[in-house]
Amino acid sequence: MASSDVNHLSQPCIYGLAGFVATSPVRKSGFMKWLSKIFKPGSSRGLTGIQQPQFLGDENMVSGVPSGSMDNRTRAEKEHEELDCTSAVSETEDLKRPNGSRQRVDSDEELARELQDSQNRPSYSPYLPSYPSYDPILHYPSGYRTCGGCNRDIEYGNYLGCMGTFFHPGCFCCRACGYPITEHEFSLSGGEPYHKSCFKELTHPKCEVCHLFIPTNSAGLIEYRCHPFWFQKYCPSHELDNTARCCSCERLESSNARYISLGDGRSLCLECMESAIMDTGDCQPLYHAIRDYYEGMNMRLDQQIPMLLVERQALNEAIVGEKNGSHHMPETRGLCLSEEQTVASIHRRPRIGGHRLIGMGTQPQRLIRRCEVTAILVLYGLPRLLTGAILAHELMHGWLRLKGYRNLNPKVEEGICQVLSYMWLESEVMPDFRNMPGTSTCSSSSSSSSSSSTSKKGRKSAVEAKLGAFFMHQIANDTSPAYGEGFRAANAAVNKYGLRRTLDHMHLTGSFPL
Repeated sequence: MASSDVNHLSQPCIYGLAGFVATSPVRKSGFMKWLSKIFKPGSSRGLTGIQQPQFLGDENMVSGVPSGSMDNRTRAEKEHEELDCTSAVSETEDLKRPNGSRQRVDSDEELARELQDSQNRPSYSPYLPSYPSYDPILHYPSGYRTCGGCNRDIEYGNYLGCMGTFFHPGCFCCRACGYPITEHEFSLSGGEPYHKSCFKELTHPKCEVCHLFIPTNSAGLIEYRCHPFWFQKYCPSHELDNTARCCSCERLESSNARYISLGDGRSLCLECMESAIMDTGDCQPLYHAIRDYYEGMNMRLDQQIPMLLVERQALNEAIVGEKNGSHHMPETRGLCLSEEQTVASIHRRPRIGGHRLIGMGTQPQRLIRRCEVTAILVLYGLPRLLTGAILAHELMHGWLRLKGYRNLNPKVEEGICQVLSYMWLESEVMPDFRNMPGTSTCSSSSSSSSSSSTSKKGRKSAVEAKLGAFFMHQIANDTSPAYGEGFRAANAAVNKYGLRRTLDHMHLTGSFPL
């Protein structure tokens, strides 16, 4: 019979054999011969040499018990007594066998054990510690395989090996969505894993017009356009596919926000539409406010100059009939008229019907020349701040002509007119927009009266303030020689010498002071 005991320790399991005695079935005669050899003097094959297992890691180390000593009786008496004992044990066991089914080898084995116990039984009872029996458990050393997600040991089941560590399958998650990554491929950024789709969603730019991922070009690179002020990103193809662009803020029409068609090839976004001025009557309060602004800077306009709001076609026709029409922008939005003409002005405000304007009323108006300036024309349908900036620019043209500034270089005349337009925008916008991030402005001088009048106005919405900052950005970053370079030269002179000294120098020399 063989038996074993396992001690479950904190260290790797140590398996020890509790005891083992090998037996083989032999006849009784052979057994008696074997038994007689046991009691020969000096025999080294006694059963007392069998050692018990050692349990490592415990304070009690158990080894084999030393065999008992022989007494002083004569050898013959001992042999006779032992034979009697053997016969008695054999007879007793035979009586217990059911139907004689037990084999003789069991009787021999039990007889040998009884004899061994009688020889080796000490006079005292030794202390033998008992150890509970444990089933074997597969155990890895601490830190053998730790999950990089939950920092717990990976003991059983499937696991992933990637990024130089191991993960439970449910712990290897996308940094963006938090769900496990089950695909064979994933994206890695900053040491963090992502689903390929999530990584593309985070990093691949989307077009703000069609709202699709911006495609790569022939070289495999992502190429897109971006507005320098609004930072609107869009596919390059939208510059060629007739996508509508707002005539005021220049942003492209988005697929989920339709623009309003003004009926003359222009479109207006909904934000610009909120403050758009649509007819001549609506523009009159703004026009008089800008005249007051000039008067506050000691630049009073003594003549009553008519102001008309017109359609795009009427403005272009007026430009053709103007002799001094060489100083206009590619997209002209205002005109200081010097010649007598008949112009169709808008006298009835149109209304929005679907995504276009309907019901506009116009009437022809004969403009008679009574002074150097016949009228000021402004394109209809533009936001209030842009309309005011155009009026401030054109009024400066009128003021120069009325004050005798003759034959000015286009760069000088357009430059100083842009400075007045910028200054008016600054007086309107900066109290609300001065602390907005990402805004840079050119400094310009203005009188205390203009700032005090501005303080009496109500605060503008964030949308209108942002639009005003964009119009200022347009003036400051214009690239044309007359409007862009002229503005920067005029603005530098005004900042250095002031507006009045700059104007006096222009009147004498026809140029800006250096």
